[in-house]
Amino acid sequence: MTRPLATSRRGFFGLAAGGAAALAATGSETRAAPAPTTARIVIIGAGAGGTALANRLVTRFDGARITLIDARAEHLYQPGLSLVATGLKPAGYVVSRTTDWLPAGVDLVAERAVAIDAEAKTVATDGGQSIGYDFLVLAPGLVLDHDAIEGFSLDLVGRNGIGALYAGPEYAARTWTAAQIFTEQGGVGLFTRPATEMKCAGAPLKHTFLLEDIASRAAGKGNYEITYAAPQTSLFGVPIVSEKVRMLFEERGITPAYQHTLTKVDAERKIATFATADGGSTEMGYDYLHVIPPQRAPEVIRQSGLAWADKWTDQGWVEVDPATLRHRRYPDIFALGDVAGVPKGKTAASVKWQVPVVEDQLVSAITGSEATERYDGYTSCPLITRVGRAMLVEFDYHNNLTPSFPGLIAPLEELWISWLMKEVALKATYNAMLRGKA
Repeated sequence: MTRPLATSRRGFFGLAAGGAAALAATGSETRAAPAPTTARIVIIGAGAGGTALANRLVTRFDGARITLIDARAEHLYQPGLSLVATGLKPAGYVVSRTTDWLPAGVDLVAERAVAIDAEAKTVATDGGQSIGYDFLVLAPGLVLDHDAIEGFSLDLVGRNGIGALYAGPEYAARTWTAAQIFTEQGGVGLFTRPATEMKCAGAPLKHTFLLEDIASRAAGKGNYEITYAAPQTSLFGVPIVSEKVRMLFEERGITPAYQHTLTKVDAERKIATFATADGGSTEMGYDYLHVIPPQRAPEVIRQSGLAWADKWTDQGWVEVDPATLRHRRYPDIFALGDVAGVPKGKTAASVKWQVPVVEDQLVSAITGSEATERYDGYTSCPLITRVGRAMLVEFDYHNNLTPSFPGLIAPLEELWISWLMKEVALKATYNAMLRGKA
């Protein structure tokens, strides 16, 4: 029986590697000659969206001035943070230099954007520059509002049983320091998510599933209790996926606490306070607490007048058309990634499909051609359920499952190949995307 399994796994490795190569190759299709233009294109943010777009635009235009504004020296491969926080990867796995990914022909302004004047068409930086644009792309990511949780601060991470993987590689590594003690000694684990929109809504579930799996083999079943506290009335935004997660929780003894929003942490007493649906609050003790704070657009976006005025008013996501990602009031402005005010799409996989849409919109605006690309809300979440098992969940704006490998990878089954896609293919595809090749 062992020989067929080994053969099968070798085949899966080839499939995963081939899949990554195929995805990377999608950016190498034959294109028209670069269009001559003197347009000034400014991109705020050198994360996944901004970097990928910049790499693609330099091949589409001849003479355009493309400026990327971002003060961050480091580029973070954020899909890897959940692996760092469970001891499966070192912190360095997710870190590279921002400049490693930028092509010739892009001007990097290593400063922070602090103000946008959509009428004057300028961006001000904290270094005192005022940068004019003809077209502006907003891709600054989002900010973590740790101050919204009373008693919590990042210096607590890694101590007294507190984790917070979203905060970056250093804190993801510290999270594993605290989480490892829980997986070895057992006790009570509390896992949270915020009431706001958030990047990669599957990450809190991955962390919960992985630590339960590790604890089941280290501390042993019966020596730990796990509660997953969610402000929502479901475990995932796609109903069929939510039901599958609920079934897995029941199977593995994970207790969901619906309509529970983390509001306060008493690190000394190891007590977490949650707001509840009835307007009251409840306290829960813990040995391990994973904190994911509310998430919002950066202040420069919230103060710009470019956010939605009638929804997400506490979060500040950019008011864009969901299909074109073009601003609804300022047609020379676009948004990409986490900051875009669309119902889905705060994952790196979403960015892969958003970037060609914004690229197409810019090319059509500058050349007078017709834009044809549309974003349908594609979002992908390799939802890890155990070490070595994952579900490759993909869906659109309408909560339809949109599997990339129908008939081969069942989206709601815990498969080794789905884990492999996360471990092998995803980072290779991500890197190709940054280069503008996927």
